[in-house]
Amino acid sequence: MNMVLLPVCGSVMCGKDFRHSLKKPSPNYPYGYKTKKPRVVPAFTIQALQKNTRVIPPPKCGIYDPLPPRPTMFRKCYQRGEFPVSIEFTTIGKRLAWKVPIEKLDFHHYLPMFFDGLAEGTYPFNFIVEQGIHDLVTKGSYKVLPVVPQLIIPIKNALATKRPSVLCHALKCIQMLVTGCDRVGEALVPYYRQILPTLNLFKDRNRNIGSGIDHTTTRGENVADLIEDTLQILERYGGPDAFINIKYMIPTYESCVQN
Repeated sequence: MNMVLLPVCGSVMCGKDFRHSLKKPSPNYPYGYKTKKPRVVPAFTIQALQKNTRVIPPPKCGIYDPLPPRPTMFRKCYQRGEFPVSIEFTTIGKRLAWKVPIEKLDFHHYLPMFFDGLAEGTYPFNFIVEQGIHDLVTKGSYKVLPVVPQLIIPIKNALATKRPSVLCHALKCIQMLVTGCDRVGEALVPYYRQILPTLNLFKDRNRNIGSGIDHTTTRGENVADLIEDTLQILERYGGPDAFINIKYMIPTYESCVQN
């Protein structure tokens, strides 16, 4: 056995004992070399009062999380061939070809079905829905007003998906509906409590990209800008009671008519 002679208080230490004597003290001294990992316990229990425990944090509410896509009635009816439309490719692009005159269609059946398809975010359903609503509103605007109560639930379901593409799609169709038909803006005022809560949620949800350029604003795909434009259109076409009802549901909204 190798012996190392060191003048430590006049005693003799071996090499192994000398190496052990050079160990750094534990940072947890004098409570020991290791500390136990805290246990994760549920909140508002007796275990939360015990030592060396950590309470489970509350879950996130997920209020801005989009809902998973679900098949709509519009998709099922289109796949069964119940709509008298087809996509026609021309030299200037795509358009919707109607097999029957639009004026002869039953708006109480077809218009709510097209608005039910607003929750679709994939091609070709989103193209058929937007183009179909445009054609129905343009060529049969005088038939839209009696159908307004049937459009509220499809619009509410589309906005409740909270998917940016669906929100933009639905807001453009709402603008198209209000500006293209007489007195529809006034007819929507009693239904603001069903439509506006989601708009209040996303009204100020602009992306902060610093010094970069947000190209969605120029393409008409920015949700916050579309919401502001939609609220202004609802106020202009909604009559004298529109602003007070919008202000009740969206307190941060400022009038574009009174100011």
